[in-house]
Amino acid sequence: MAKNLRWRGILFAGTITAMAGFVDGVGFVHFGGYFLSFMSGNSTRSSAALMTGDITGWITAMSLVSSFVAGVVVATLLTAPLAALRRPVAMYLSAALLLTATATAIIQPHLTALLLAAAMGVVNVSYTRSGEVSLGLTYMTGTLVKLGQALGGAILGLVTGSNQGVSRLLWLRYAVLWAMITVGSLGGVLAYLHLGLGSLWIVGAGMLLWATIALVQELRAQADPQLRVRNRRSDRQRID
Repeated sequence: MAKNLRWRGILFAGTITAMAGFVDGVGFVHFGGYFLSFMSGNSTRSSAALMTGDITGWITAMSLVSSFVAGVVVATLLTAPLAALRRPVAMYLSAALLLTATATAIIQPHLTALLLAAAMGVVNVSYTRSGEVSLGLTYMTGTLVKLGQALGGAILGLVTGSNQGVSRLLWLRYAVLWAMITVGSLGGVLAYLHLGLGSLWIVGAGMLLWATIALVQELRAQADPQLRVRNRRSDRQRID
């Protein structure tokens, strides 16, 4: 889906990705190397823990994976009947989980980790097409593969002289998404070093604000049928 978004859409999605990176940065430092949005890493950790006899580590990793999946399931069930409002509703739910996790950080730190992982699962439902997630917001492996493919295609176009001017800069969109999660992780670690888990209030408030912006955009589109058509065309329009 990223290849069909205009730059405004890329930056909007990239900001969500940056918030996911923020959460992951805080969680990685506070919870000792476990991930809150990157479940491939937790899956690897669970296997390593199991094979080395670290049952507690295995339980921790698998509980985070399970919580992430549960967040996706709940968000899918809640947003499936919706159409235009699917994105803001998923984002509001993610914000609620983030704020609840922050509020319980001192009393129940493990519950905080589970709620944060669930929030990251929920927000991935924001970009859904035909019942499937069309843009991964909290994991960048697929994005980096697409970046490499697009960059390789651009190089081939330059070498062969083929007319692919529009697609030669396609890799920039994937590079922006990757950069956003990286910068967000950096911000999360820096904030954690100064504020501890209290830094999660920042990302919770940020998600709440971004959900409200998404809601306003969708309501405007519903009120103006012509604007809705233009937005759909813009989503399909490639950018250079």
